[in-house]
Amino acid sequence: MRYLVLVSHETLAQGVHSVLKMLMGENPRVLSTSLEDGMGADDFTGRFREMVSAIGEQDEIVLLGDIAGGSPLTLSMNVLQERGLLSSAVVFGGMNLPMAIAALMKLDAADSADIRVEIANEGRSGVRELEVSGADEDEDEDL
Repeated sequence: MRYLVLVSHETLAQGVHSVLKMLMGENPRVLSTSLEDGMGADDFTGRFREMVSAIGEQDEIVLLGDIAGGSPLTLSMNVLQERGLLSSAVVFGGMNLPMAIAALMKLDAADSADIRVEIANEGRSGVRELEVSGADEDEDEDL
């Protein structure tokens, strides 16, 4: 079985998890936790360790973190390494909602390479500048 695990500073992971529930329904294979303000590394590590305790060596994890190299992602990877789960995990930093949606939609894909490609593509295409027309500027002048 494959799990989607979201980690972040403060409440980003839980927020993304909440939106996934709203858009795609409840899924027990989606887990999230965060490093809260004032929380130490040991507390976060304990919380993460407990959250993933039911995941076994035969399972796989797609781990999305808010910042590549950030404490939540690094500490989570350390726990997965200790449990022998990191070598089969797909790990991305820079989490955004399109990435999480893509990961959830591909959880049952046979090949983790497909998941990697889909997450990377959706993450990139989900970030773009939108052009704003000059029509609003004219309206502002009337104020």
